[in-house]
Amino acid sequence: MITVYGIKNCDTVKKALKWLTDNNIEHKLHDYRTDGLAPEFLINAEAQFGWQTLVNKRSTTWRNLDSQIRENLEKHTALSVLAEQPTLIKRPIILQDGIALIGFNTKEYEKAFG
Repeated sequence: MITVYGIKNCDTVKKALKWLTDNNIEHKLHDYRTDGLAPEFLINAEAQFGWQTLVNKRSTTWRNLDSQIRENLEKHTALSVLAEQPTLIKRPIILQDGIALIGFNTKEYEKAFG
């Protein structure tokens, strides 16, 4: 079973979950808000995608961050900020069984699960 990390009311997460359902791929959602987020997950995701990719700079959370944090964000502070503000993490993320996906792109999902 594939674990999709994200937030249940995120439109992009909804698209990914629908695609997985439509393609008969067994999955479950791990909602950052309700299920929490293990520090190891963030460390593994950062190693796979890089901290810059993990930060969703199009989110409301990003826009509402203190400007000092936004302007001085770097690798060693990014993971703690993401842990404190999980809605700042780009989503969805799938990171298991040799599959590493962030965001939703139909072609990438077809390639990963085809």
